[in-house]
Amino acid sequence: MEARVGVVVEGGQRALTSAHGAVVDAGARKFLQPQQQQGHSSKQGLHPPIGTIQQLLAGGISGAFAKTCTAPLARLTILFQVQGMHSDVSSLSKTSIWREASRIINEEGFRAFWKGNLVTIAHRLPYSAVNFYAYERYKILLQSILGLENEVKNASAGLGVHFVGGGLAGMTAASATYPLDLVRTRLAAQRNSMYYRGIWHTFHTICREEGFLGLYKGLGATLLGVGPNLAISFSVYESVRSYWQLQRPNDSTIMVSLASGSLSGIASSTVTFPVDLVRRRMQLEGAAGRARVYKTGLFGTFRHIIKSEGLGGMYRGILPEYYKVVPGVGIVFMTYETLKMLL
Repeated sequence: MEARVGVVVEGGQRALTSAHGAVVDAGARKFLQPQQQQGHSSKQGLHPPIGTIQQLLAGGISGAFAKTCTAPLARLTILFQVQGMHSDVSSLSKTSIWREASRIINEEGFRAFWKGNLVTIAHRLPYSAVNFYAYERYKILLQSILGLENEVKNASAGLGVHFVGGGLAGMTAASATYPLDLVRTRLAAQRNSMYYRGIWHTFHTICREEGFLGLYKGLGATLLGVGPNLAISFSVYESVRSYWQLQRPNDSTIMVSLASGSLSGIASSTVTFPVDLVRRRMQLEGAAGRARVYKTGLFGTFRHIIKSEGLGGMYRGILPEYYKVVPGVGIVFMTYETLKMLL
């Protein structure tokens, strides 16, 4: 969820990401697993395995760099997602990506495309670290519960451990770093008037006006999206990669991984985007001293949006989200591979 909760299992064990955000958007790092597992024997002589700290640094830095490069599209996504909260719904049909981008440049300046990006970068490394270590702990716990400590032949059980452990790790990491995600949304959603002036001012203002729990508005929607994101991302990625390699076994592993990661990111974005939109709107409830719009909880918010804006309102901002998937995947791949050689 960065619009997406990203469920990333670091360290070459498994790269399962969704586009929610967060996080690495829209499947931006799903290619890491096959690159490290399938091509391990051929690459080992060229790039020796790197340690856990180096893997976390390479993954965190590459994710932050990709988010910085795609930040303009990410901000456009957020602005479109929250348009229906305080605007006349009939006026929203006049908006478009190019019109909104032109408005940002003319009214806020070119640098405004990167509003809130510093928080995104600050979010990346702690999220990756918590996700990685939580996954290792959950994996050991699940293997102990299922009696799989010394079992290496049960592939389906092992896959289940990876899947459940990855989901639990994603939820843990999202919860631990959620205030940073909320602050990013508050900063990025601001237009001409600047109610929040920087990261620490935003933290302080939210705690003063909304209480400490105000930093966790929308967490329920975030956690709700983790399971579907992981399931869709993983199943589409594995299906596309397996089919591709079966039909064209001589194609480059890199190309197959990039294409599979992009398609799985688009698929997960399409299915889980409504949850992400609800999350963003709940994050902005009561922001800048405004009155609350949605007062009936998570599912009440879904009903309110569909009733007032129609089903299409649940997909407001999906196009810029799509546009950033492929470049995000490519940037992360190139940056990660470069950092592996340098670290």
